[in-house]
Amino acid sequence: MKKNKIVWQLPFLVLLIVGTVVIIRHQSSIPYQHNSGMVFGTTYNITYQCDSNLHNSIIRELEKVDEALSPFNKKSVITAVNNNHDIEVNDMFADVFLLAQKISDDTSGDFDITVAPLVNAWGFGFKNGTQPTKHNIDSLKNIIGYKKVRLEGRKVVKKDKRLMLDCSSIAKGYGSDVVARFLQKRGVKNYMVEIGGEIVTKGISPKRVPWKIGVTRPIDDSLSVSKELQSVINVTDKAMATSGNYRNFYYKNGKKYAHTIDPHTGYPVQHNILSATVIADNCATADAYATAFMVMGLEKAQKLLERHPELMAYFIYSDKDGKNKTWCSEKLKKKVAEL
Repeated sequence: MKKNKIVWQLPFLVLLIVGTVVIIRHQSSIPYQHNSGMVFGTTYNITYQCDSNLHNSIIRELEKVDEALSPFNKKSVITAVNNNHDIEVNDMFADVFLLAQKISDDTSGDFDITVAPLVNAWGFGFKNGTQPTKHNIDSLKNIIGYKKVRLEGRKVVKKDKRLMLDCSSIAKGYGSDVVARFLQKRGVKNYMVEIGGEIVTKGISPKRVPWKIGVTRPIDDSLSVSKELQSVINVTDKAMATSGNYRNFYYKNGKKYAHTIDPHTGYPVQHNILSATVIADNCATADAYATAFMVMGLEKAQKLLERHPELMAYFIYSDKDGKNKTWCSEKLKKKVAEL
């Protein structure tokens, strides 16, 4: 009886094996497309396996993010909010605003998208400023604060009309998520989306292996010409974002001023973390926490990670002797190859 059952099952097993081989061969024959360009004041590079090139549609998705969140776009939603126009915000703006508020709560305000006036005052951001005085900083600190703004329905309500929003610390990650969701809807199973270093991956690379992403060694590099890597991380079916002060900075009177501003003090951070890389389920979350960790410093960041087992982090920091050291989450150790 068992023999007869096996005989009857054999054709189905053969059919299953043949079908699997055909599917694998077909999938292997589908080419990988490569799209790149400029968006949000930075570069993007997108690789995905698809019969057709989807670049025009991807550009449109990126334009939607720009129209919602770019302070450089005079017609964007965030520009209208910053100019106190009476408008209803769209879904993209609302998604990012609510996520930002949630992460601000979780980090006790170390992440704060209302810090724009201080960023601008220090000569970064979307307005040129001169180095502020202590009086300037104290005045601006009275304006900022994520608890001074909220979303009521589709309307942004501010406690102070001078309050401005800057989503640069979350928008690139969100943009990568938007493109990734678009590719998913188009049935793309293997892709890597990278916008300004913020990355989402799925499936396998053109080399038929998991996606491997390099972490740049934190060397002062305001022109972004250095490609020296500190490590390579296996990032598959995850999102990864990195924040660091080694590319956006300036020197004045012999002192270095970095672009990450501590919302609590109003001054550029002086902590020991040189670079914070975060791996999460979505890139907007990874992007925001990477910024928050730069503000927190190493010990506080490690404590927060204990509360968030869904997050993984890789820090490059300077020890008490000024030497570069690395620290990473336990779950991440097997995914990291130090160089």
